[in-house]
Amino acid sequence: MDTTLIALGALALSGALATVAGCAEDLESDVGSQSNPNSQVQLAPQMGNIHRYFNKAISGEPVSYGLYVAVAGAVAYAIMQMGLNPILALILGAGVAALVHGAYAISAYLGRIVGQSKNFGQPVYWDIVMSHIGPIVGHGFIAVFCMVLMAYLANTILGNPFPLPLIALIFGITVGAIGSSTGDVHYGAEREYQKYPFGGGVPVANHGDIDIKAEYGLRNGMDSSYFCARLGGVLTGICFGLIVFLDGWRGILGNILGGSNEGSIITASIISIVIGLIIVAVLTIANRKVEVFARNKFGPYTK
Repeated sequence: MDTTLIALGALALSGALATVAGCAEDLESDVGSQSNPNSQVQLAPQMGNIHRYFNKAISGEPVSYGLYVAVAGAVAYAIMQMGLNPILALILGAGVAALVHGAYAISAYLGRIVGQSKNFGQPVYWDIVMSHIGPIVGHGFIAVFCMVLMAYLANTILGNPFPLPLIALIFGITVGAIGSSTGDVHYGAEREYQKYPFGGGVPVANHGDIDIKAEYGLRNGMDSSYFCARLGGVLTGICFGLIVFLDGWRGILGNILGGSNEGSIITASIISIVIGLIIVAVLTIANRKVEVFARNKFGPYTK
């Protein structure tokens, strides 16, 4: 029973960490205009829209965050093998990943914008680099540290057999995929494409035809993060947190109901699978009802 209570506590902490990580990851991608359709700011100069967005959309979020969190996990794992305190090792690993993140973000912005300046007249705004790199690295550090700590808990308490860097890689890919899906729905079309009707996403023909005027002056990535902090970042965090918590909870509940001795492992696994299928079915029905409600209340599908 004591082992089960410790596992439940670690799982609850992991769910909280995942919620914070998801929110921070989504806001970071909004500041840097990395996600899709956020990344479509890269097409704005071709459409005649000169902008002041920070644009680091060279790879998708799953790839980049898989890299950052795996770097943090690998560094932390190596330091822990030297006998250093695990929490300090995780902090140092996340710090190294933040430096990698910052270098990647600046080189991505300068490389893309300089490439567009010659043919499309897009200026390089150095003040945008200086004002945006802090929030990008800061939000990224929070997201990476939370996920590498989750990986450590999964490896040491929850019994995940894979090494820390590999678990960290999986968490990074997962949060990046969630940020590219859940976060986009509540950011791209609503903020950068306000001139178009709600309900149909962003048609390919409209990519790059973004709104560049803010409430005061020209928009930038900070305006996007202020907007997204109210909804998109929060929902991204809740989505990631629920995935981590519910998936771990069904496994622990399966062990409790099926027994954890060697002869009942198969029974416990079957119970966990059934619980997982029930959770998926309930969430699918709820998602459909919410979607229909939103379409009916806020606007029809675009033609």
